[in-house]
Amino acid sequence: MSSPKRTSIDRELARFVKYAYAHAPAVKQIFDAAGIKPADIVTTADLERVPVTPKDNLITLQRAAPPFGGFLATGSKRLKHIYLSPGPLFEAHGADTTLDRVAAQIFRAAGFKRGQIALNTLSYHLSPGGWLIDGGLQRAGVCVVPGGVGNTELQVKTMLDLKIQGYAGTPSFLMTLIKKAEELGLDFKRDFALRHALFTAEPYPASLREQFEGVYGLKTTNAYATGELGFLAYECEEKAGLHLAEGVIIELVDAATGKRVGPRTPGEIVVTTFNKTYPIIRLGTGDLAAYTDEPCACGRTSHRLTGLLGRVGDAIKVRGMFVHPNQLKMAQARFPEIVRMRGIITRSGVRDEFRLEVELADQAVNRPTLEQALKASVRELCRIGVDQVSAVPAGTLPADGKMLVDERTWD
Repeated sequence: MSSPKRTSIDRELARFVKYAYAHAPAVKQIFDAAGIKPADIVTTADLERVPVTPKDNLITLQRAAPPFGGFLATGSKRLKHIYLSPGPLFEAHGADTTLDRVAAQIFRAAGFKRGQIALNTLSYHLSPGGWLIDGGLQRAGVCVVPGGVGNTELQVKTMLDLKIQGYAGTPSFLMTLIKKAEELGLDFKRDFALRHALFTAEPYPASLREQFEGVYGLKTTNAYATGELGFLAYECEEKAGLHLAEGVIIELVDAATGKRVGPRTPGEIVVTTFNKTYPIIRLGTGDLAAYTDEPCACGRTSHRLTGLLGRVGDAIKVRGMFVHPNQLKMAQARFPEIVRMRGIITRSGVRDEFRLEVELADQAVNRPTLEQALKASVRELCRIGVDQVSAVPAGTLPADGKMLVDERTWD
């Protein structure tokens, strides 16, 4: 970043660290254990002195100091929402507008303009995804239709009647809406006003991009975000990587040492936002990526993520939602007739398929009843549906304790 911008963010960081240390007990504990004081953090380079807090550790911290693990830095009366992520993991959102400001800049870059109407199709139930998009769109001056998931025919009619210009959500769900429109005898490119879409929460394969942009004439933008941290990076018109957002500090670090890695070297994405409600300094997302510092033809000077390479932790994103092995363990624990269980994720067209393989203690168990109960339990805990439950012979599943297997390929 330019020198004035760097000076500005350094000053904001120094103020923020002092605030977080004074108001969030967990931050003070982390600093004290590492032998550092807020005054030691003067620039972004000094952040390397602060230990990374892995996202997976937040679950343990919240159990030890419920409900927010000591990271809440404001009174409960000032909270607006409490979200629930896989783990389970509680996330507090208050009057702070940091996440909305960052999201708004990305929506503007994606072509969303003041006065437009946009359809938001991420879930508004418990998950922060829908609300993060909602806040960013409103901050950008865009009117939001809170569609959420499902109700495809109704959402198609809403897009048509309101002449909706923008879409925000997963690419697979937009394709579902387009196919539903075509089933209803509509010509999507001719009959609809949709012109630009921002995708997040799942990969955006080249095959889908070719259809959206080549067949349907849409301008599409891929963005990277997490529930705790909001939007972090986005594509420009060059589509040569994801530009790091302004107003947030993003580091790529060696997962073992917490030290920053250089360009084109894989590292864990570690983030510090200026969220005074829930201030976590150097949160490890568990996502692995590489970046480039080469200039972009669009003229933006920010570094770009050149690709998300996988996960450091155990959680896997399925249909836009992270599924954690602990959730499947909790579901299995409700059924003593299940000896061993494993979730398998595959890809069928534009949709993630999620099936369960189970080993049974008693082959005479009523399988249809068990299957329905297990599906309901997993949906309750993971907030995604199970496509199939298969009983396999004893000894089929490896005794390695691995609850999730990702067999998807992306082309």
